[in-house]
Amino acid sequence: MIIECPCKKKKFNIDTNLIPAEGRNLQCGSCDRVWFYKKEDPIPEPIQINEDNVIQQNKDIDKLNDDKSKDQLIKQPVEENKKAKSKLSIINETENKSKEIKKTQSSKFFSYLIVFIISLGALIILLDTLKTPLINIFPGLEVLLFNLYETLKDIKLFIMDLS
Repeated sequence: MIIECPCKKKKFNIDTNLIPAEGRNLQCGSCDRVWFYKKEDPIPEPIQINEDNVIQQNKDIDKLNDDKSKDQLIKQPVEENKKAKSKLSIINETENKSKEIKKTQSSKFFSYLIVFIISLGALIILLDTLKTPLINIFPGLEVLLFNLYETLKDIKLFIMDLS
C-alpha cells in the first residue's frame, strides 16, 4: 500500500500487515512529521438487484420498523458507551503523540551531542597530527596547542579521579 505524508513531499510503500485495523502513528523520514494513519475501508462490490431482492428488502424494512422502538432502547446505552470510548481514545492518542514528539526531540538532541563530541575529538587528533606544519605557518599557535593539550590531560586526570 502506498501512503503519502501530509506534507506531500514523500510517499511510502508500506506492507498492509504493519498497519492494524485501528490504525497507528507513522513518521515521515523526510520531514520527521508524525501523524496517525488508519486504513480506509475498501470499496464494496456493487450489489446486483433483481425483483426478488427488492421484495425481500421491503419485507425486511417493514420488520425493522416494527422493532424500531426496541432497537432505540438498546442503542442508546451502546451509543453513549461508544462516545465515551472515542473520547478516551482521542485523549490517549494525543498523549501518545506528545510522548512520541518528546522522544523524537530528545533523541535528536543526543544525536547532535554525539556528533559534536566525535567531531571535536577528530579535530583534536587532526591538530595533533598536523602540529609541526601548522606551527611553521602560524608561530603563535604553538602556545595555544600546548595549552590545549595540557587542558586535555587535566580533563583526563579529572575523569580518572571520578572513577
